[in-house]
Amino acid sequence: MTTREARAHERRAGAGINRRILALAVPALGALVAEPLFLLADSAIIGHLGVDQLAGVGLAATVIQTAVGLMVFLAYSTTAAVARRIGAGDRATALAMGRDGMWLGVGLGVVLAVAGWLTAGPVVRALGAEGAVAGFAADFLRNSMPGLVAMLLVLAATGVLRGLQDTRTPLVVAVGGFGLNIVLDLALVYGAGWSVTGAAIGTSLAQWSMAVVYLVILGRAFAAERLSLRPSPAGIVAASRVGSWLMLRTLSLRVAILTTVLVATAQGPVNLAAHQLTMTMFNALAMVLDALAIAGQALIGRELGGGDLPLVRGLTRRMILWGTGFGVVTGVLLAVAAPWLGFLFTGDDAVRGAFAVAVLVLAVGQPICGLVFVLDGILIGAGDARYLALTGLVNLATYLPLLAWVHLGGAEGTAALAWLWAAFAIGYLASRALTLSLRARTGAWMVTGAP
Repeated sequence: MTTREARAHERRAGAGINRRILALAVPALGALVAEPLFLLADSAIIGHLGVDQLAGVGLAATVIQTAVGLMVFLAYSTTAAVARRIGAGDRATALAMGRDGMWLGVGLGVVLAVAGWLTAGPVVRALGAEGAVAGFAADFLRNSMPGLVAMLLVLAATGVLRGLQDTRTPLVVAVGGFGLNIVLDLALVYGAGWSVTGAAIGTSLAQWSMAVVYLVILGRAFAAERLSLRPSPAGIVAASRVGSWLMLRTLSLRVAILTTVLVATAQGPVNLAAHQLTMTMFNALAMVLDALAIAGQALIGRELGGGDLPLVRGLTRRMILWGTGFGVVTGVLLAVAAPWLGFLFTGDDAVRGAFAVAVLVLAVGQPICGLVFVLDGILIGAGDARYLALTGLVNLATYLPLLAWVHLGGAEGTAALAWLWAAFAIGYLASRALTLSLRARTGAWMVTGAP
């Protein structure tokens, strides 16, 4: 083969990898965007009832999002496990592992739902809610609990389909569920006059409709493999073991974000408002990167299961290129748009000024962010959950002193917010990028076969 032919072959192989990544990442992005719209729709509909109702729903939604966020391992661990078995050519065991993950989601959902129902009032009061706001928050939280079981079941079922290399079905189900949610909310909130309770019940019904669709789809797949619907205790224990490491990883991320908010709060209302806007921008861009990470989980898990290490290395290189490239592009766009972005969100000059500076810092950190997200997805797909959890704690231990230095450093005004975002978007993410890159370079995570 001549040099020209070799280069042409490499380009064709790269184009094939690109198509595989996009085929999974684009539908995954659509589903990621659709999921937060459930609570957004509730807020938009409830907002027309009054300030107390909106504040109560907002507080309750925060509690629900926190609980579901910590349970996201149900999707991640199931994706990796199912994909690896599919790559190894063992579809029956792949589906059995998916079934056990779904049962784990139901079990955790029931426990959390009962706890949430019993403690709704004390929880919202502990978060500072009083009077009518506390009442509406407790009503919404309590009546959302039946839907929480469905939400965790949907997370696990989504992981099964991703592991089967199908991200389109979750997109269709998410869009359908979102549309049904709006219809039910309008009917129950305004038609039946049930206020925030109607919104919670409508959302729960929509979530259960999604769960039923998944059960029908996967039930057919189980039947095709003559797979019993009864869970395997050993399978649930195995899913719990991997899930506990991923939950620890997620918890360290949540603590980092929460402590960052606490420091921003201490800087005053202007910086807190600008920080929240910047974090919203960060989260919006993270959705695209998370879609790439999901593609990485599914593809890496499958190819490791099949033992194709050259393709695993090719996928890894290509996804790193995509992640960092996306970070560079968005970083440039953010830097250019920073002086004007604030006009979209606020009329306060002080908040706009602080927001512009924070966005500039975020722009510098975007390439690091892109690298972190794709490497995280790759290692999750490889089942390297223990390493991710332990280094997550190391990253947090590195970040907290840096955060304390920002808090005690004496900087004021916009400078204080700039240092805060430098600590988070550059310092914390650089620490994560370092530990992830070191692992990726060793190849120790490239364990092939079905285990």
